[in-house]
Amino acid sequence: MKKLAIFLFLGFSILAFSQEKEILKVLYTQQSAWNKGNLEEFMSGYWQNDTLLFVGSNGPTYGWQKTLDNYKKTYPNKEKMGVLEFSDISVKPLGKDYAFVFGKWKLIREKDTPNGVYTLIFQKFKDGWKIISDHSS
Repeated sequence: MKKLAIFLFLGFSILAFSQEKEILKVLYTQQSAWNKGNLEEFMSGYWQNDTLLFVGSNGPTYGWQKTLDNYKKTYPNKEKMGVLEFSDISVKPLGKDYAFVFGKWKLIREKDTPNGVYTLIFQKFKDGWKIISDHSS
């Protein structure tokens, strides 16, 4: 019984490490895309589906395209986008195909430095991990 428990613990630990590594890659790819001013590439980290949920200061938005449109309206140029930094990222597995992520975001711009926190739900698809729900404040 003790060997089974150790085997299960090690298996879950390996799974969790793999999930975290893959999810962090998605987040850092998004950060890089943002910092290049490429919102379409940034959005590649999100599930391209009408049921994608994004919750921000204006309330909920449903859908990948609507979320992209809102980003384009809010951040129409590189000056408004600034430089994005993620920090204090914590990845918690919710099984083999889902994970909960908490972190902090900051935009470094010439005249201000808005910042906040986010919670994300990731789901693993055939083409990799995607954000299916984002609550940023």
